[in-house]
Amino acid sequence: MTGSEARDDVAGYAAVEAVYHAYLTGLILALVTRAGTGPAAEVVFRTFRRQQLARFLPGLKKLGLDGLPHAVACAQYHYLSNRVGGVKVEYVRATDRKAWVRYPPPRWIWSGTAVCGIPSEVSRAMLRGWHANNGVVLGNPRLGFVCTGQTVDGQPGLEGYYWEADRALTPDERLRFSADEECPPFDPAAAPRLPADAWPEPRLRRVLRNYAMEYVTSILPEAVAVLGSAEGGRVAGIAARQIGMHVLDETARLLGGTEPGAAGFAAWLARLSRAQGDTAEVSGSGDAWTVRQTGWRLMAERGGLSPAVFDAWNELWVGAALAHDRQLRVEVADRRDGDTPAWEWRITRRSCLL
Repeated sequence: MTGSEARDDVAGYAAVEAVYHAYLTGLILALVTRAGTGPAAEVVFRTFRRQQLARFLPGLKKLGLDGLPHAVACAQYHYLSNRVGGVKVEYVRATDRKAWVRYPPPRWIWSGTAVCGIPSEVSRAMLRGWHANNGVVLGNPRLGFVCTGQTVDGQPGLEGYYWEADRALTPDERLRFSADEECPPFDPAAAPRLPADAWPEPRLRRVLRNYAMEYVTSILPEAVAVLGSAEGGRVAGIAARQIGMHVLDETARLLGGTEPGAAGFAAWLARLSRAQGDTAEVSGSGDAWTVRQTGWRLMAERGGLSPAVFDAWNELWVGAALAHDRQLRVEVADRRDGDTPAWEWRITRRSCLL
């Protein structure tokens, strides 16, 4: 845990969660509208496959599910991990070889009106990336997933069940679709639970923050990899700027307000940097301020990144500055992927000429 996290800025964690949750959804929508359904689906597939390979087996052990029958363990994993992440989710155990998981509306990942812009293929890519690969990772070639409904298709939730067949499944059989089946009613009393005393608010808020951040850790480099540095950076950067402009007010509310001008924005940016788990320092006076951030927790696990990844991500703060005060300019003065050990932003306010 970093020094900033030791102080537990709960409001800061919530603000960071809001930024990255919105950016995840906004970037997928931008990929659909600016790059097309096929490339968007490929990015989503890669994102969820990366998440699955990195998080699934460690998560099973951490949640104490690794001794359960595989179908049940998978469904319980999705139930518990998503519940902790703030996602609305249900779980029904049918047998040791069949267990349901259901995500009722509103969907966390497609918050608000975003659900209207997500093609079925993009939602299916998420299932191909994660749910269809659990049997492979567990070394159980008989385990697959059957999807029985998708919210993006107008059905009342994304739902389906893990099932263990009597024989090894082919790659094409690991994910099937069966719209004629329906998830049984959910009984919360029969669902698995985590100890309530293990989740005080600061820890829960950190988990919610991490949940949103980790998806951006995965999807942003994948967008650049699929579309190429120039086009991927352009699409991801436009989405970031738009999201930055639109989440500024929400984050300000969560943080108890922001001061006007360059000084106020510099304080906002530094607080979010610290709440992300980085170290940030602020200096300056008048209409010229500097924020210096050592580390980049968001991409700490990703090596060999294209500079386009940082450039696109940085547009979150450019957009937020424009919403804070459209006379502000946010310039990157130093880059940690260059010759200096830190990122440095210079925030200035230009005069409005009449």
